[in-house]
Amino acid sequence: MSTKAPRGVRLVITLAGRRNAGKSSLINAIAGQGVAITSPTPGTTTDPVAKHYELNPLGPVTFYDTAGLDDDGEIGRLRVAATRKVLMRTDVAVLVIDEKGLSRSDHSLIEEVRALGLPVVVAFNKADIMKPDEADTRWCEEKGITYVAVSASSGTGVDALKTQIIESAPPEMREDPVLAGDLIREGDWVVCVVPIDLAAPKGRLILPQVQVLRDILDRDAIAVTVKEREVKDALTNLAKPPALVITDSQAITSVAGDVPDGIPLTTFSTLFARYKGDLGELAAGAVRMDSLQDGDRVLICESCSHHPVADDIGRVKLPRWMRQYTGRTLEFDVYAGHDFPEDLEQYALAVHCGGCMTNRREILRRIRECRRRGVPVTNYGIAISKTQGVLERVMAPFRHM
Repeated sequence: MSTKAPRGVRLVITLAGRRNAGKSSLINAIAGQGVAITSPTPGTTTDPVAKHYELNPLGPVTFYDTAGLDDDGEIGRLRVAATRKVLMRTDVAVLVIDEKGLSRSDHSLIEEVRALGLPVVVAFNKADIMKPDEADTRWCEEKGITYVAVSASSGTGVDALKTQIIESAPPEMREDPVLAGDLIREGDWVVCVVPIDLAAPKGRLILPQVQVLRDILDRDAIAVTVKEREVKDALTNLAKPPALVITDSQAITSVAGDVPDGIPLTTFSTLFARYKGDLGELAAGAVRMDSLQDGDRVLICESCSHHPVADDIGRVKLPRWMRQYTGRTLEFDVYAGHDFPEDLEQYALAVHCGGCMTNRREILRRIRECRRRGVPVTNYGIAISKTQGVLERVMAPFRHM
């Protein structure tokens, strides 16, 4: 089982529903083990509980067991809010219904989730006690909603539920997105430029660098990894020019000066913009930087929470470079983790991190939300290339695609 698969490549499947609908029992039945605590007492699950699982052919997934959506009281409302947060970043929502059937609030929740473009599977649990109500199944059919009758206690219908989850998975999660493999061929040399500075994690490379290196090896190409001050020596010592040079965005200025124009050059972040999101839209968002005005607010979005270093990329370097490039007085707000501001319209531009710690579905959802609300969006690496005057060059390897 791929329990060590990066969080950013896992499909997220969330079980939601009323208290005591059997969500915890159902996730245990799906996983085939006691993952979640179960009890006949309503409200046993308080915070979202994650379970990593291998759901073939999708591969590694994360199931979330959540608190009941009908929880009450001050603490209950906080639990419901936590459940809704998980739902907003899920890939497939499984609404677990007990013997009481669908309620008006269930109808509203389904419509709300579907409005976000998320697939929903209704699991009529406790089918060993009572069959799903015909009015409820008819409503699902009229709305085009997939449903399954299951029993967490007996295991009836659990395999059918897994099948429906697999079939409901978004197309982008069933297909392997392209990272760097289509830019190189077997036997090609690829130079990867990896600066080791204060922001570099101790004793390891960051995930995008590791994934790109693995992609190069999977293509039977040859990877040469150097720091930015070793680029010239590496190019001089190679028997032939490399098919591609990939650099960390923060070193793009010096690397672009050392790599001849005839050698394709891009950045890890640009590759991830295509791998995790929509490269064309993110590049167009960077171009909108040219129209920023004094007093405009810029949203800095980070998928993960981390302790900022003295020269943090999102909080320090990017704001500085954007102010220098535009010559404008800009205001910056930072949102870290899974939160996304509700008042998105106040921002003239959103700049997202590379998204290495989240999956493609969540990045695409955020891009679509920005588009829907009229806010241009780009990502860290592409924004850096724009401010350093090399955006056209780092985008050149993708022009024919």
